[in-house]
Amino acid sequence: MSKKFYITTAIDYANGSPHLGHAYEKVLTDIIARFRRLMGDEVKFLTGLDEHGQKVQMSAEQAGVPPIEVCDRLAAEFQGLCSALNISNDDYIRTTQDRHKAVVREILQKLYDKGEIYKADYNGYYSVRQEQFVTEKEKVDGKWPEIFGEVTEVTESNYFFKLSQYQDWLVDTIKTKEQMIYPRFRSADALQFLKEPLNDLCISRPKERLEWGIELPFDQDFVTYVWFDALTNYITAAGYGTDEFNQQWPADYHVIGKDILVPPHAVYWPIMLKALGIDLPKHFLVHGWWLSSGNKMSKSSGDVVNPLDLIEQFGADAFRYFVTREMNVGQDSEFSIDLFMSRYNSDLANDLGNLVSRLLNMGQRYAGGKVPTAEVEGAPEKELKALWKDTAKELISLFENFQFHKALERIFTFVSGINRYAETRAPWKLAKSEEAVDQAALRTSLATMAEALRLAVVMLTPVMPEISDKIRGLVGAESFDRLEGQLEWGSKLEGKALGEKAILFPRPERK
Repeated sequence: MSKKFYITTAIDYANGSPHLGHAYEKVLTDIIARFRRLMGDEVKFLTGLDEHGQKVQMSAEQAGVPPIEVCDRLAAEFQGLCSALNISNDDYIRTTQDRHKAVVREILQKLYDKGEIYKADYNGYYSVRQEQFVTEKEKVDGKWPEIFGEVTEVTESNYFFKLSQYQDWLVDTIKTKEQMIYPRFRSADALQFLKEPLNDLCISRPKERLEWGIELPFDQDFVTYVWFDALTNYITAAGYGTDEFNQQWPADYHVIGKDILVPPHAVYWPIMLKALGIDLPKHFLVHGWWLSSGNKMSKSSGDVVNPLDLIEQFGADAFRYFVTREMNVGQDSEFSIDLFMSRYNSDLANDLGNLVSRLLNMGQRYAGGKVPTAEVEGAPEKELKALWKDTAKELISLFENFQFHKALERIFTFVSGINRYAETRAPWKLAKSEEAVDQAALRTSLATMAEALRLAVVMLTPVMPEISDKIRGLVGAESFDRLEGQLEWGSKLEGKALGEKAILFPRPERK
């Protein structure tokens, strides 16, 4: 049995509602998953929720409810976001699930038995906000950065994982596996971090301080800390400990934000897997941040965007289009309502929406509601076909290399070309003529516009699945589950019924 294409998002943390960053990461991963399915891969797509930790326990205490109630509420919110965005994940993992707890305990026991985990006293500083121990070297100008919040000095016994002994191996791995981290320049962030000697990793919290976690199998007075809980989700969902694991693992892509590349995913996770004798993920796909006026969006600045508001008002596909068109994967990108409205009005409502509406209107009036036969091939038809040929030859490569913003730019350049073709042929003028040559040109123009629209939405399908399916239905095209043959210009629509005039992108009031 061949290996499945396995792709994951980072799992979200149950300490707040979904925001723009969560939504973008899911859309990005979903586009890759949908594209790989169209390329013929059997895809497993995982997302989920990280539910243990001190913040969750504190939130529950403040609300006077058990921690699981906080997690259940937020799980419903995040799963609701996935549903609203038409995310095609095959699995949703919650770290409170029994399947996950069993795997976490198994690997902790395995590493403890191998001598990779030991108990020691710790005296140092602890950031409650980040739920991690920090060191003096992390101060800036003698002060703790705001990101750490309140930092207190603590002394306690804990369990540690022997991280430091794998440092040289990891440096060599990142340097030699040049495709492991994409974009490649992000590898420098990991290597820079690894220039300093690694400390062994504290992987536990005493129950007297934190009860909301997975109990250590070798010491019931402690729970495991985030790294051996949250990061392990990827192998839990892949079927670790079962025959299924070899068909799923290693992951083809972990899709993550740049802020959690180092140290969790590029340092802790590879070393954990190495110690367990498990292959590393093939790739980490690292995306950037959404900015507002050049600064990262954050709760503290009041710049958080609720993606559900935009989805409710403009539709999931419009949201998916905007975040994909604006973000060059790996770089940061600016978000504003003005930018969103500009894309919505110009690209979607004007260029694509009006084009579909015009074709359907003319098809009903001039062709009896069916796609006619293309009878002539003059200069306008040749020009449009040449534009498509140039467009089509780039699209698959752009998708394979995560250049989705460029792919959408090429597709909408072609959509603009269809609009120019319509203006050149002017079917509304040809319809007024009784000359046979003009009537042939009229039928040709409608057939050409229909076929061009069918082609235009083929590679829009992973990005805008609902709208693409709707346009296919309106021009009489069949849906498909493989890309093979779909990008070739043909006469597949001849005689197919055209839909009634439709407004695909209504212009709601800006709220």
